[in-house]
Amino acid sequence: MSKMNDMAQTCEELRGAAAAISDAVEWLAKQFSGEADAQPVKKTAPKPEPKPQLTLEQVRAVLADKSRAGHTAAIRELLLKYGASKLSQIDPANYEALLREAEVLGDAT
Repeated sequence: MSKMNDMAQTCEELRGAAAAISDAVEWLAKQFSGEADAQPVKKTAPKPEPKPQLTLEQVRAVLADKSRAGHTAAIRELLLKYGASKLSQIDPANYEALLREAEVLGDAT
């Protein structure tokens, strides 16, 4: 009867080895078939490009054109609105808003 026990034990070991080989084959097949890459990859949204910072010279050029067009008093009022008596005293962070308001001066008349 010990031969039957030995043979049963050997059969169980072979089944275990076959299962391990089968698992290894499935894993390798997934690795090389691209299923491992099928998991969703998070893509980051493209960052919007920052607007170029306006310079004092750019703002001065626009305001000078508006002044020559007859809007000198309105430009002075805009400067006072931003807390300055001359353009060089304006905070560069306010250049864009100042230009937006100055650009509509010619359209309002």
